[in-house]
Amino acid sequence: MPKRLHLIVACSENRVIGRRGGLPWSIPEDTAFFQEKTLGQTVIMGARSFGEWPSCVRGRDVVVVTHAAASLPAAIHPATSLPEAIAKAQTLRGDVYLCGGQRIYEEGLPLADMLHLTLVHTEIADGDTFFPDWRIHFAQEIARRESRDARWRYTFLTLAP
Repeated sequence: MPKRLHLIVACSENRVIGRRGGLPWSIPEDTAFFQEKTLGQTVIMGARSFGEWPSCVRGRDVVVVTHAAASLPAAIHPATSLPEAIAKAQTLRGDVYLCGGQRIYEEGLPLADMLHLTLVHTEIADGDTFFPDWRIHFAQEIARRESRDARWRYTFLTLAP
């Protein structure tokens, strides 16, 4: 039986996930949520996302979609496509979490069994990386938790198809 495929992402109301090579916000509670959900699991990400966030490897099996496998650390599992990455992830530990970037999310959205979405209640005008519109694929709300910090208001959502 194939492992469950999860998407995990934080995005703004206008679906921005990135700006100038980084996140448009710093939300420690969201970072802790990601760490908790993916610890002991397998994560799949694109090469740029991995380059921006190499610390995500601790305590996780990591598959990176890239055409430059030689540039990756030895502990990272390279793949040249998302289907190849998913196949490799099936042989690794835990459930499988797609962690970005935009192309990984676009290709993975129709394949996923669950979406863990941190919806940041703001609009980012100068975003340059986006999460695809999830609403037609993930209509069933499994869990919801509202939260905020000194700067941001956000909602943790778990959604199913």
